[in-house]
Amino acid sequence: MKSNEREFYPVALTIAGSDSGGGAGIQADLRTFAAFGVFGCSAITAITAQNPREVTRVDAVPAAGVEAQIKAILSTMAVRAIKTGMLFNAETIEVAAKALAGKNISLVIDPVMVSTSGVRLLEEDAIAVLKDKLLPLASWITPNIPEAELLLGRKIKTNEDAVKAAMEFGNRWDCSVILKAGHLDTKSDVAADIVYHEEKIYELSSPRVPDSKAAHGTGCTLSSALVAALALDVPWKKALRMAKGFVYGSLNECISIGTGIEAMYPPTESYQGKTLLARIES
Repeated sequence: MKSNEREFYPVALTIAGSDSGGGAGIQADLRTFAAFGVFGCSAITAITAQNPREVTRVDAVPAAGVEAQIKAILSTMAVRAIKTGMLFNAETIEVAAKALAGKNISLVIDPVMVSTSGVRLLEEDAIAVLKDKLLPLASWITPNIPEAELLLGRKIKTNEDAVKAAMEFGNRWDCSVILKAGHLDTKSDVAADIVYHEEKIYELSSPRVPDSKAAHGTGCTLSSALVAALALDVPWKKALRMAKGFVYGSLNECISIGTGIEAMYPPTESYQGKTLLARIES
């Protein structure tokens, strides 16, 4: 390499909330991007006061400020993939959708709605705007079961329900779907998600990490790992297995950050070989 040349790093953008505890949100996204060798940029939508056990306060960034952050990045950076996480209110969703419309960039939407401790991270009146304005722009969406139930307006109790939901989402918004369904069967030694892609249904699985106390941030980490893989131009099947393996590895190699507090952390080895993406009948 000549002295006046610099190594190119693909750029990924996360539009999400800040987690003061570092386990989820912007912090988890940027940590994941870095682990993949992707240059991470961010547009912060909200400031949360939280730790792995609870969210105690949420302060929204003004929508105009979120819009300015997104525009500043897209106007100069060679962004290859984008994810959205916590958007919190309708105004922020509106400006994000406007800024992202017409961009030929892979967009992964993680529809963050409620924290693990039960605090709402998306206002009630913002759900309709999310459905009508932002989800139609998605390349991939990655809801968990509670988020999928809010989007559907009905309960998901079985694997068959999850398959129907993933198909419904994919057809409605013309996108691919990872429905994070591992909580449907917690007695299984496998954590399996439902994938809908190009009108076909798959199961994306990895071993379940027993009695993990480090589950905070798994959803953010999965979606940001997928975004990083897409930014690296990895084929979709490999990208999904890399993302699932990264989450499994992060849980498997979790770290202690306080008395009785564990956290996911980027693994020191690849766990892609521990994952399986298998076609299933729908």
